[in-house]
Amino acid sequence: MAYVRRPSGGVVIEQMIRNSIAPDVLVIGVVSIDQLHIGGKSYRTAGGAGMYTAIAVQSVGASVELFAPRPISMPSMLKQVDDCLNWFGPEILSDELPQLEITHHGNDAATLNSLEWGAEFKLDPEDLPSDLSECKIVHLAALRSAERQLHFLEVCRSRGAKLISAGTYSYVVKHEPKAVLRLMKEADIFFMNENEAHGLFGTTGNLVADPGKIVFVTLGRKGAIVWTDNLSENIPANSVEQFDPTGAGDTFCGATLAGLSRGEFPQKAVTTAIDLAGLVVTGLGPQALLLSI
Repeated sequence: MAYVRRPSGGVVIEQMIRNSIAPDVLVIGVVSIDQLHIGGKSYRTAGGAGMYTAIAVQSVGASVELFAPRPISMPSMLKQVDDCLNWFGPEILSDELPQLEITHHGNDAATLNSLEWGAEFKLDPEDLPSDLSECKIVHLAALRSAERQLHFLEVCRSRGAKLISAGTYSYVVKHEPKAVLRLMKEADIFFMNENEAHGLFGTTGNLVADPGKIVFVTLGRKGAIVWTDNLSENIPANSVEQFDPTGAGDTFCGATLAGLSRGEFPQKAVTTAIDLAGLVVTGLGPQALLLSI
């Protein structure tokens, strides 16, 4: 698969000539710098739904590429991420990276204090490969809006993407519920957490998967639920000592997609994904995940 150099919104896409082998999973999203408040202390770490998802795919042994804004000069805290990922996208300054500030309160409760999307707007679906038919799954991680995810989905579908996955997050569920529901309907695979499911459907009991599609709902310490063709199954989680739950849902997503890309049944893929999400919460940011590669 080859990525050609072309202008894009005043930036330039890095030329990346690859072999003709497409990745199992192509992730579209962002890498961010996160400010985390945990147990009365503050930490800065690598973050971003796209980053966590892509590294999780790779941790489980599937091939992955990440389409995300990429700093020309890589910050030191992102160098380990850069070293382990095939990461391409519009070139940006390091201070244009998205930035999140999150306070974790324990018991799966957190407050998103601020979210700056930075140069996320420079991601352009026109810069994606013209033929996506060789990718087993294309995943749309969190972007600035659900409408933007829908636009990427439409372009990916027109370029031959066979299976398209998408995730959501609480802000768009609250402010764009109709767009999130359209995204869920158009995607083949959809991920959300329990609070987001409640925001969309009132209760997880009202959730139904369309025929031939798969919906995953993460339940934090309680594991996850898998919906396939109107049938649901709860998959429990093992107890772990949690330090930083940031990125656990995206880690679950990436590991699940890796399993599905290899032809695993959803329930088996989820079991592995729950274990990997349990691993990532024991460390700060993606450190436990990076050590697993």
